[in-house]
Amino acid sequence: MATLLSTAFPPSLSTRVRRLDLAQLGPNWYAAVMGTAIVGNGAAALPVRWPGLIGFGELMWALGLAGLLVLGAARLVHLTRHREAARTQLLDNPATAVFYGCPPMALLSVGLGTLTLGSRVIGTGPAVALDLVLWSAGTLYALAVAAGIPYLMITRHAVSPLAANPTWLLPVVAPLVASATGPALVPHLPAGTAQQALLYGCAALFGIGLLATLVLLPVVLTGLVHSKLPTLVLTPSLFLVLGPLGQSTTAVHQLADAARPVLPGLAPAALALAELFGVAVIGVALLWLALALTANLRARRAGMPFAMTWWAFTFPVGTCVTGAAALARHTGFAGFTGLAVGLFGLLLAAWALAAGGTAAGLAGGRLLAR
Repeated sequence: MATLLSTAFPPSLSTRVRRLDLAQLGPNWYAAVMGTAIVGNGAAALPVRWPGLIGFGELMWALGLAGLLVLGAARLVHLTRHREAARTQLLDNPATAVFYGCPPMALLSVGLGTLTLGSRVIGTGPAVALDLVLWSAGTLYALAVAAGIPYLMITRHAVSPLAANPTWLLPVVAPLVASATGPALVPHLPAGTAQQALLYGCAALFGIGLLATLVLLPVVLTGLVHSKLPTLVLTPSLFLVLGPLGQSTTAVHQLADAARPVLPGLAPAALALAELFGVAVIGVALLWLALALTANLRARRAGMPFAMTWWAFTFPVGTCVTGAAALARHTGFAGFTGLAVGLFGLLLAAWALAAGGTAAGLAGGRLLAR
């Protein structure tokens, strides 16, 4: 993470442009796209309909899509002109390689927003086609990362489980995001085998992400207890534990909704499982949220500076928004509606902090500067 910060303050805009260093542009920058897209997706998922809410969600989707396009072009330059930096600084570095879990989640989040929000802007047909492309690319990328990064850890990286931290979860959460975003495409596929294949595939992705998380999460907690976080700027990474919790809750509910017309025999059991699983996991998420908030307030009082790790405040909280909203939709319990709205307010505050800090850092030449 240190490569994302600079103390240089170029005297003019032209100097800043000349000093822009794409060799430092790592995959963790996709967290900004994830954090922006999840705000729009959260707005669309909320069980309330305030005036302007969907319009605001469409704006956030458009910002997420624009960010994905700009960042994708910049990363293409990075990977072609700075191949050695991409290899040695990222894939060969266990501290940064885990952030390759971010690009597929950005693709998947923007894809879902394209279908649920962008369809009113670009039309249903183009929205479905674009989401299908983004979901397919994001899912293949997620599977490659979920297998590839652990492979590197086993065969190449010098890592110790006693030094594990929440960023280790990023590669294995990506399949969970695919499982939560894929069911929205099911109604747009031809009835029969195509719909069933996608639904079963999403269920398999859910299993991959959930079981991998269950294996890895105890390692992460052990590392935190044993070695603590090495620097203050990593404290926001504690929020990453919320990601698999909120995303798995969202996924089981999305799968239950999609199963109703496609697999009617499994639908009642899927819905019951979704409600029981969701209530239990959201309870754990709220407990961890309290811990993460307390730790970050303590770190802020200790002088925690802005870093791109602040985007960890956004996407994980957003998954809890969509998970709580799904519980409210299926149970009808007003408490889950209030929880979803409260978490959405927290998400907006987190996005404002992360986006404001990033904009100020780029404008001041403190991010991606030589």
